[in-house]
Amino acid sequence: MTNSPPRRFRLFERRSWPETQRIVAILRRETTGGALLLAAAVLALGWANSPWSGSYQSLLSYQLGPSWAHLDLTLAQWAADGLLAIFFFVAGLELKREFVAGDLRDPRRAAVPVLAAVGGVVVPAVLYTLVNLGGDGAHGWAIPTATDIAFAVAVLAVIGRHLPTAMRTFLLTLAVVDDLLAIVLIAVVYTDHLSPGPLLGALVPLAVFTLLVQRRVRSWWLLLPLAVATWALVHASGVHATVAGVLLGFAVPVLRSDGAGGPEAGPGLTEHFEHRWRPISAGVAVPVFAFFSAGVTVGGLDGLTDALTDRVAIGIMLGLVIGKPLGIMASTWLLARFTRATLAEGLVWVDVLGLGTLGGIGFTVSLLIGELAFGAGSTRDGHVKIAVLTGSVIAALLAGLGLRLRNRAYRRIQEAEAVDRNHDGIPDVYEDQD
Repeated sequence: MTNSPPRRFRLFERRSWPETQRIVAILRRETTGGALLLAAAVLALGWANSPWSGSYQSLLSYQLGPSWAHLDLTLAQWAADGLLAIFFFVAGLELKREFVAGDLRDPRRAAVPVLAAVGGVVVPAVLYTLVNLGGDGAHGWAIPTATDIAFAVAVLAVIGRHLPTAMRTFLLTLAVVDDLLAIVLIAVVYTDHLSPGPLLGALVPLAVFTLLVQRRVRSWWLLLPLAVATWALVHASGVHATVAGVLLGFAVPVLRSDGAGGPEAGPGLTEHFEHRWRPISAGVAVPVFAFFSAGVTVGGLDGLTDALTDRVAIGIMLGLVIGKPLGIMASTWLLARFTRATLAEGLVWVDVLGLGTLGGIGFTVSLLIGELAFGAGSTRDGHVKIAVLTGSVIAALLAGLGLRLRNRAYRRIQEAEAVDRNHDGIPDVYEDQD
């Protein structure tokens, strides 16, 4: 009797049914968030370039908060430092759940989006650095490294209605890992001064928060002050305050701890907090940040020309439009090459290239890094915003063109999956996933 050869690993295979349902629900929320994000950005651009632009600038610079705690921040700073902490808290929850209880707990599955995200960070950074080598804009090399989850998913919902769920999961997970890599860069590269005292002090409320959530304590009046204290101390330390959001997200258990009845007793609080905070992140935090960050005064055709011919802007646009798809595609292809993996049935490499191009839609974190690198409100920061918006629009258009050409193939794949599910006695809910 001969042993059958081991089954070859396939990239972007269909996910488990519970994971598919969860990803579909997340994509719905992110799609709505992307629409709100776009509306906020358009409103900010219109206001900043209207005859009432002075009132917009006054709103940005309005200070609010206690000075004794060094939190007398402008509204723009509150949006960047405070509201984006919620965004990264949800990103931390999502990534931890994927690797602990999701399909990505399989190292082979996890390697695909993780390595793609690394490639999508390294290649744009290299391209930007080459363009700005020896110039005064080299410090902004991390700007084109981040993918905007809400925008990318919203575009995907419009142009890729029949895309297999595994590919949607790939984009979603890649974007989350991408953002977490970006927050590491923010903490390491864009921390000008570090105060060890507040940073060490932040460990105290963080430890108490961790202890409570491990025991499934969910009382907001107890957890929220601890989270705010952690955020405030991290902010005072000089490290960007959004790092606190990631740390708090990682502290929440995916499964029940032994002290709370063990994993067999049920899930941890990650799912509960995701359900509560993801709508706030996608529907409030990120759109408000977009409103306060996207409002750049273009200054007519001459101003637009000056911005787009800046070496910094050129490096950003090349990084987003060329570097992102090249890095994501090359990393995924190399992984398949060295592991002898194959694409799932019906998919071709141009599909991966289309998703990689979608990865070039950088907005939220790219704008944040631009402000940290060159100073909010500076002339160079204005060039960064114009370049990020332009590069993201180009990436969205190119991805739309490429993925639209594959729409018939996606439809055939979806119909085949529906037949398989019906044969297995599983209801077909893919028709309403968009």
